[in-house]
Amino acid sequence: MNVMNVQQAGEACAVSEKKYRVLLVATHPTQYSAPAYQRLARDPRVEIQVAYCSLQGASAGFDPGFGREVEWDIPLLEGYPWAQLPNRSPRPGLERFGGLVNTGLWKLIRRGQFDAVIFYTGYRYATFWLGLLAAKASRTAVLFGTDAATLDSRDGRAWKRRVKRLLWPLLFRLADVAIVPSTTGMNLMRSLGFPENRVALTPYVVDNQRWEEAAARTNRTAVRSGWAIPADASVIVFSAKLQPWKRPLDLVRAFARAAVPGSYLLLAGEGPLRPAIEKEVEQLGLKDRVKMLGFVNQSALPEVYRAADVLVLPSDYEPFGVVVNEAMLCGCVPIVSDKVGARLDLVDAGSTGFVFPVGDVERLASLLSGLLGDTARLRRISEAARQRVADWSPQLGVDRLLQAIGMARNVAAGNHPGRRAAERCFRAPSGES
Repeated sequence: MNVMNVQQAGEACAVSEKKYRVLLVATHPTQYSAPAYQRLARDPRVEIQVAYCSLQGASAGFDPGFGREVEWDIPLLEGYPWAQLPNRSPRPGLERFGGLVNTGLWKLIRRGQFDAVIFYTGYRYATFWLGLLAAKASRTAVLFGTDAATLDSRDGRAWKRRVKRLLWPLLFRLADVAIVPSTTGMNLMRSLGFPENRVALTPYVVDNQRWEEAAARTNRTAVRSGWAIPADASVIVFSAKLQPWKRPLDLVRAFARAAVPGSYLLLAGEGPLRPAIEKEVEQLGLKDRVKMLGFVNQSALPEVYRAADVLVLPSDYEPFGVVVNEAMLCGCVPIVSDKVGARLDLVDAGSTGFVFPVGDVERLASLLSGLLGDTARLRRISEAARQRVADWSPQLGVDRLLQAIGMARNVAAGNHPGRRAAERCFRAPSGES
């Protein structure tokens, strides 16, 4: 190691001894972000403040994706410090650029003496640009990113891909460090020419302990009995909104073609495709073997996964797919399309799950027919899958985020100590998971 590298490594380790004061700016509370904030708030290496631009989702309200009123049954505003920023928009909402105009963010950042600001608000809101200007004016380290795994848009419009390829390299260079939740996201950022010391992988994780403990408490036989499913049946689960880009009809058709005796399909979700799915199920003669569970809230999902053997996520647009984490922790073998962002991090084909080309119903049917009913193989892959996602842990998420903050502070200060020195300093304490 040369003199410069020794000095840089020393600076990075010195930073690790300081408790970071970090502001996290979020559009609104979600069932996935709240557990992450709670975990961060408990970590002695960081002091966080969450600033919400809206409290949409924190109480019961109509969710257009599910097509019904939704009220999450896990605490979204407990276990961490948060504040709501007054929204001065004349037309408040999360659907438009001017829907979030939280002018108080300027003062909060300018006077808050934060070591870093992490933007979980998208650049499509006015508040993001206001906050970014405030952070730059106060010389605060800035982190923001995307969960995207591809430049393709959900609606498939080619012009959006062209615009992203043109603008994203300019946009993300406004951050000191861009953060992404998956290897597919890292590959995307590299393809756009971002230097390695300006991009960090901060894993998309769930509360592993909560999911594993809930699964362990589940009486699998009793849950199946409630749905009139035999204890020894092979069971597939689909857990997502019934939206076109989730492609639930592909799974229904593949299930019919696989024609595995004594197998069942659970559809946990609600959405506009429900009538079309019900019609398809009836036409295929599957009414007795396909169970439409409707919307399933967070506290009830572990028993749904535990009662199944296989999770299928056939989406043609899926930046990550956190249901893969959840299902694997509960013992399901994942089968995902090649458009699911989690595939490179969690699904090792043939070892911890399977990947198929999106839209290839025949290939999906072949995977189902080869796997269902093979109890020994299912058990072996299920255990490997559980071990894999156990390593993709909340502690890993916290450690990687702290590494990213350290990288951002060095970039903001004009120093570039490199990823390895930061990783040595922010390595997880021995035995933690």
